[in-house]
Order: sequence, then structure tokens, then C-alpha cells
Amino acid sequence: MNYYYLTAGILAAMACIGHFTMGKKDFLKPVLESDIDEIPKKVMHSLFHYMSVFMVLTTIFFIGNAIGCERDNCVINSHTTVKFIGLIYAGFAVVQIIIAATSKIEKGIFKLFQWVFWILIAVFAFSGTC
Repeated sequence: MNYYYLTAGILAAMACIGHFTMGKKDFLKPVLESDIDEIPKKVMHSLFHYMSVFMVLTTIFFIGNAIGCERDNCVINSHTTVKFIGLIYAGFAVVQIIIAATSKIEKGIFKLFQWVFWILIAVFAFSGTC
């Protein structure tokens, strides 16, 4: 079993839970109930669920490969795929840190905290491929 993949999967599952609970209540719902035009609302609604699909699928992938991976005998050349997924999560972290740090939100880096999950998922993904 690849415990790095398993840890990445558990962190990704925790991020999914947060996304579908806090994210829906604190971010998606206020946008959908706002007075902005219907097109931006639907775009944001779609983006929320694009992220939902990505997060659920990568969680399943990490956990599935953690369970089915023994040394170099991994499902569908998972090391390359996990590196790619890790790069995506690392990219999410970098973008969010930049946005949080340059925003006018007081202590934005702490209020836009999802980057912590993205970095940890990326680190464990990369660690499991070594």
C-alpha cells in the first residue's frame, strides 16, 4: 500500500467534505442568491461543480491507487498520473496564495485557507511517486 497516496486521498476527501458543506453554504449559495446577472451566476455555479467533479475523481483515484499500489506495480501507471494531479493541486495553491496575499482582505491568507489542503495534497502526491 502506498501510504503517501492514501494520505493524499484522505486529505482530498476532507477537502471534498469542506467543499460540499462550507463551500456550498458560505460561497456558492451567497453568489447564487446575489443580485448579479444570471450568466455570471451560472458560470460560478458551473465552476463550483467543475471543482466538485475534479475533487471527487482525484480522491477516488488517490485512494484506489493507494490500495492497489505495491512498489512499481501500480494501477494505470499511476505515478505519472499522480504527479500530474499533484501539479494541478500545487497550481491551485500558488494561485490562491497570490490572490489571497494581494487581496484587500485583512488576513486574506488565513481566510482563503484552501491553499493549505492543496499544498498538502500535492506534497503527499509527489512523495508517493519517489
